[in-house]
Amino acid sequence: MAVHNNTHTIPIAVEDLTVAYREAPVLWDVDLEVPAGTLMAIVGPNGAGKSTLIKTILGLMEASAGRVLIYGKPYKEQRHLVAYVPQRGSVDWDFPTNALDVVMMGRYAALGWVKRPGKSDRELAMNALESVGMESFAQRQISQLSGGQQQRVFLARALVQNAQIYLMDEPFQGVDATTEKAIIRVLQALKEQGKTVLVVHHDLETVPQYFDRVLLLNVRAIASGPVAEIFTPENLRRAYGGKMEMVFEK
Repeated sequence: MAVHNNTHTIPIAVEDLTVAYREAPVLWDVDLEVPAGTLMAIVGPNGAGKSTLIKTILGLMEASAGRVLIYGKPYKEQRHLVAYVPQRGSVDWDFPTNALDVVMMGRYAALGWVKRPGKSDRELAMNALESVGMESFAQRQISQLSGGQQQRVFLARALVQNAQIYLMDEPFQGVDATTEKAIIRVLQALKEQGKTVLVVHHDLETVPQYFDRVLLLNVRAIASGPVAEIFTPENLRRAYGGKMEMVFEK
């Protein structure tokens, strides 16, 4: 069957998206295309709508206008292609389960809730824990892990879904340097595998180091594209306001 619209080949296409909360727009007329095999940051001030954009792509929040397409189709038809790492603060870490079981939860999308995970699923989960440096904590209760370790477990849970698109809401927030290095290694490996990774990010200094594309967001999309073109002092002032002082080291 011939494809007449290139949105079918674009992992994430956001078109004219407006999201309102109690009639106040949180996102306004946002357009965004995230090409395949890219590692893209969503950057902007507090209240800019960064997490709202991720949640609307996932269908967790309803759009007032516009639409989101995942490879040319609504998210609900493509959810098996998408993995999500939420903000760590939004998770109930007192839930009585260990790290391996949390990662195994990522296999249920592939298995369905009736079929029990088998040996191969357990091996995939252990491999994912190993890839984030957490294999020795497999039997540890998640409530007993540090914040950085918990974040790595959630990243491993996303990895076992073997998705094509990974959406992450501030995965580096409040983590230690070891965890940050482990996470960025995984993200860059996903990119090398041709996966598409979209990350809400707040540390401006590391954007050029970690990402190849960026969306500057402040309710509206200020600019998006390759970091080398978009991540400029002028665009950052437009996103954050004139009060912001940025130092760019050449």
